[in-house]
Amino acid sequence: MLSKNKIKFIRSLEMKKNRKENGVFLAEGNKLVSELSAHFKCKLLVATSQWLDSNKNINADETIAVEKEELSRASLLKTPQDVLAVFEMPHYEASNDNPKKELCLALDDIQDPGNLGTIIRIADWFGIKNIYCSHGTADAFSPKTVQATMGALARVKIHYCDIKKLISDLDDVPVFGTFLDGNNIYESELSANGLIVMGNEGNGISKEVSALINKRILIPNYPQGNETTDSLNVAIATAIVCSEFRRRQL
Repeated sequence: MLSKNKIKFIRSLEMKKNRKENGVFLAEGNKLVSELSAHFKCKLLVATSQWLDSNKNINADETIAVEKEELSRASLLKTPQDVLAVFEMPHYEASNDNPKKELCLALDDIQDPGNLGTIIRIADWFGIKNIYCSHGTADAFSPKTVQATMGALARVKIHYCDIKKLISDLDDVPVFGTFLDGNNIYESELSANGLIVMGNEGNGISKEVSALINKRILIPNYPQGNETTDSLNVAIATAIVCSEFRRRQL
């Protein structure tokens, strides 16, 4: 039986302060919980008896079998599935050495949880293991972001830090950013290492961060010069940029 206090606790994890205070985050859904359970310590597992019978390999500090109706009272989803889980939040050491050795992403005040989750999923697809987020970027462990990652959160490390300081400490490392006055990405020299900076949905990359970027690139519209929308969604732009970087390494 799922107590009222347990339901209240689970639903409280929608708030960042409660996640931070308890050092945990919430994930819902059959595939998502199964994938994350292989990488993060599961503190609480709430699922139907049928789901638990089919997933006996998942270990949790506490497991509660419930009926679907009972699960829906704790769920934050409009259409709950068969399982939800509370995982221990990971803590990664943010090393400045990563962009020197490999391709990394930096997010400058990305606000939308869905965009952030999609970008994490894109990074996972293109083999980018580290994302550096400004302190003004949405919380990667909010329920909406976690759902949008579709499990990619298990393989991509998220670091919250001072983006300006991060870039300033990167001596002789290519730092790319997308700008309307940048050089055509398809005609630019792209490296296998470095930092790709993606900016805020409405304002783009901040002036302070822009001043530190040494490789300004542009995703051209087609045909160039035609009147068109003024910008791409940041997650879509990230996918295009990462795809072109990886294509050069094939």
